[in-house]
Amino acid sequence: MKTEKIETVIIGGGQAGLSASYYLQNAQRDHIVLEKYNLPASAWTKQRWDSFTLVTPNWAFCIPGAEYQDADPKGFMPRKEVVRRFSEYVGQYQLPLQYEIEVRSVAPVEAGWLVATDKKTYLAANTIIATGLFQKGKIPPFASRIPKDVHQMAACDYRNPETLPPGGVLVVGSGQSGAQIAEELNDSGRKVYLCVSGAGRSPRRYRGRDGFEWGVVTGAFDQTVDKLPSLSDRFSGSYHVTGKNGGHNLNLHQFYRKGIVLLGHIRDIQDGKIGLKPDLKESLSKADRAESEFLKLIDATILKMGLPDPPEDYPVFTDGYAAPEILSLDLKSSGISTVIWACGFHFDFGMVKVGVFDEFGFPITERGKTQFPGLYFLGMPWLYTQKSGNLFGVGEDAQYITDQIMKESRK
Repeated sequence: MKTEKIETVIIGGGQAGLSASYYLQNAQRDHIVLEKYNLPASAWTKQRWDSFTLVTPNWAFCIPGAEYQDADPKGFMPRKEVVRRFSEYVGQYQLPLQYEIEVRSVAPVEAGWLVATDKKTYLAANTIIATGLFQKGKIPPFASRIPKDVHQMAACDYRNPETLPPGGVLVVGSGQSGAQIAEELNDSGRKVYLCVSGAGRSPRRYRGRDGFEWGVVTGAFDQTVDKLPSLSDRFSGSYHVTGKNGGHNLNLHQFYRKGIVLLGHIRDIQDGKIGLKPDLKESLSKADRAESEFLKLIDATILKMGLPDPPEDYPVFTDGYAAPEILSLDLKSSGISTVIWACGFHFDFGMVKVGVFDEFGFPITERGKTQFPGLYFLGMPWLYTQKSGNLFGVGEDAQYITDQIMKESRK
């Protein structure tokens, strides 16, 4: 197989890889971006449902060189608009993106890194792994015990209510995706059952500002990974919040009020019956506590900084605590025809043939830079700060890594 020499190979043509390419292109540095699929930022097309909108305000779309500057900074961009912007981004800056190339291995050699793909091999001084953490939707092993006549899918494969078989839907997981999907299905007239996880809740708006803006003002998004109580917290479910219909709160107590059946975690599955843990109230309490602590942080920040934001009597809901603790759910008698697994994502960096990973399989880096010269990671939550994996913060990490590459090349 032919080997091509190049200064930098970027693996992954999503928001992280494209941001790094932007900086390298501006510096006129020799590089290439390898993308597995046939379009840029493919996750926004392949892993999002039809009505999806950003949960961050438009002003937080901070991809370098394509920062949002249009007329609706406080709105929430629909999926199609996100896809369009990335497609135009590649063309505008003539980023060297190569499609439908699957990387099979990244191995150290004396001259740098040998990047083997299904098309050719590259010899690179630098390799940036920008494939992210959200690679494949998690479906637990016990899902195989769900009756064959019940349709199953990961949340990233859901598109809209009309594509599902008639009948009720069990959504497993109440993080950002699970909560949004459950709401959409319920609003469409489906009977929805929701297995509630320990994910937190964030206010959409409070004291006159969007909750995301408060994350910036309070410094919450700048919290570095070393300040987390445990490294396992890097993989906690995203707070449930939505940008749909102009953005509004997602609250499990209101879900219960609207007819969604709230359940605890799945314990086992036997003979078409799902055994459930009696932990629904505990999970509801976690979501309530997360929101309450954030509101307190906002209040304290306003006081400390002397900000003029007016007080607000924020509504508190408790309806979900009245929900019965259901310990067994018969799928057939409940009319459930579909199970949607909103349990997060698997990530796998097995292509990288050096020991650079911790006990969780997460790369060990200093802001994306590994101990192995020329090997970098980019575009993952908590790679450096809380915002490292999103549209608001990935550009900062991309600039840091490309600065490191240029600094090393001058030695």
